[in-house]
Amino acid sequence: MYLAKAQSNTTAATLITTATAFIAATMLIAKALGSDSFGTPLHALQISHGRFLFAFIGLSMAATLLRPQFARPHWGLHLARTSCGWAGVTLMFASVAYIPLADATAITFLNPVFAMILAIPLLGENVGRIRWSAAALAFAGALILLRPTPASFDPAALLALAAAAIMGLELIFIKKLAGRENLFQILLFNNGLGLCIASIAVLAFWQPPTAAQWGLLITLGLCIATAQSFFVNAMARAEASFVAPFSYGTLIFAALYDVLFYNVIPDSVTYLGAATIIAGAVVLLLREAQLKRQAAKVAAKQ
Repeated sequence: MYLAKAQSNTTAATLITTATAFIAATMLIAKALGSDSFGTPLHALQISHGRFLFAFIGLSMAATLLRPQFARPHWGLHLARTSCGWAGVTLMFASVAYIPLADATAITFLNPVFAMILAIPLLGENVGRIRWSAAALAFAGALILLRPTPASFDPAALLALAAAAIMGLELIFIKKLAGRENLFQILLFNNGLGLCIASIAVLAFWQPPTAAQWGLLITLGLCIATAQSFFVNAMARAEASFVAPFSYGTLIFAALYDVLFYNVIPDSVTYLGAATIIAGAVVLLLREAQLKRQAAKVAAKQ
């Protein structure tokens, strides 16, 4: 049975911070698999296939132990959410093979901004000046990280930008699923459907991995399953507005892994662009939390 968790901000902060370390690790592993460090580089579609395959196996094993209660799934929303998630993850894995982890991670933090923009036509939400200002600030940070000059522009950064846009659309479908089904069910179905999509997409690009690459693919899947589990537990123990800012710890771990494993030290442009994106995203999160509180007060008076 899926039991409610005791509320604890300290525990939630610890869980989400741990999750960010695992999320950054998945990007590090994807970067290694996309290089020739352990054999012929694997295609991004094969890397994302391994991510869904072994994550689904890990979550399925957890399901046999936890035996959560499943509600009737909304297959249309699950398929839409998973299709976006698969596409976003694949593009993100493709980008980290060419640009620093810290840059790719920072650019993908634009996904809540894209979600805000897409919520206007898809959810009928109204967006005020504060949220538009936050979006403009975040996009300015992305422009900095894209380094749009002939001497420094790397087209691979556009892959990370596209990943952020698609994952922003995924957030719309997650919002629609929230409240309908429990989080573990959403994760399990997401990875199961993602495995089906990835298995078809990888057929033309699959190649026999080396023993080391198999080990990394397994680790990749288990890392994302672990990160998702920590994230779910964090969300169950505290409000989303409290938990969300801690997700930016992914950038810290990504920069740390870049230094430790690739001897890539973030430059001033990375620091400036990342800080600008995070500032915009935090303003957006704070505004969302304020609007929710105002809506709750109005509902309480009715």
